[in-house]
Formats: sequence, structure tokens, C-alpha cells
Amino acid sequence: MDKALETIFSQFEGKREEIIPILQKVQEEYTYLPEHLMEEIADFTHVPGSDIYGVATFYAQFRFTPTGDKIVSVCRGTACHVRGAPAIYEEITDQLGLEGEGTTEDQKYTVETVACVGCCALAPVITINEEVHGDLTKKKVRKLLKKEGRKNGR
Repeated sequence: MDKALETIFSQFEGKREEIIPILQKVQEEYTYLPEHLMEEIADFTHVPGSDIYGVATFYAQFRFTPTGDKIVSVCRGTACHVRGAPAIYEEITDQLGLEGEGTTEDQKYTVETVACVGCCALAPVITINEEVHGDLTKKKVRKLLKKEGRKNGR
């Protein structure tokens, strides 16, 4: 077991009711839930691995593949959708060289859609590592990504 996982486990008693907070801490540390760590969580909590996996797959917040250094979340709520979020999403994926949601080959960016960011007055909205960017247009997205050093997957 690695040091980071030991540190996480030291915050808990290993009870079944701690599974979700443990999964959250592990994902916070590693950016996703590697299979071998889910097995460690099962051992620590004395819960079958299938139950740990069942909990993790039930909640949309958990990831099973590594994420990029920057997570770009595109709001797909009603206000954002009506004000152009689909075009913003398309521009972002085009600029990053992605076919849709996913992580760039260089592991610098992960693009995802979310149900609502909660900033409807600023629609359409994206977040980059939880920093909100609103009132977007395709041109603003290109400038934002250029500032970030990205252009057509490079």
C-alpha cells in the first residue's frame, strides 16, 4: 500500500458507512478510482470488492479512468443549452482534438458535460478546474483555450 492511501485510511475506522467518503478521498488524491485501490478499500472496510464497485458505479461523481490536469466541465442545463452550450461544447472538443467527452492524449485536459453549474445568469458556462467562465461564445472559447496553450489538440 502506498503512502497516500495509508494517509487516507488513517482518517477512517474502516467501517462500511465510510465507503463513500473513502472513495471521495481516494479520487481526490488520484483523480480517479484505480481498480487495485478499490480492492484495498474493500480489504480496509471488510466489504466485498463487488460492493465497493457497486457503490462507486452507482454515483456519477466517481471516475474509473485517469483525468487530465485540467477538467473542463461544460454545463448542459436548460439556460446554457438555450444560449448555445452545444456549440461551445463542440468548439472545445474541436480545439482539444477530442471526438467527445474524454481526456486528451497528453493527459492535460479532460472534457465532460455536467447537468448544471448553477450560474444560469452567465449562460453558457464552463468550468476549468472549478473556475467559472461564463457568457461564452465560440470566439471566447478559442481565446480561453489559446491562453491555456491549446490549439487543435496540440
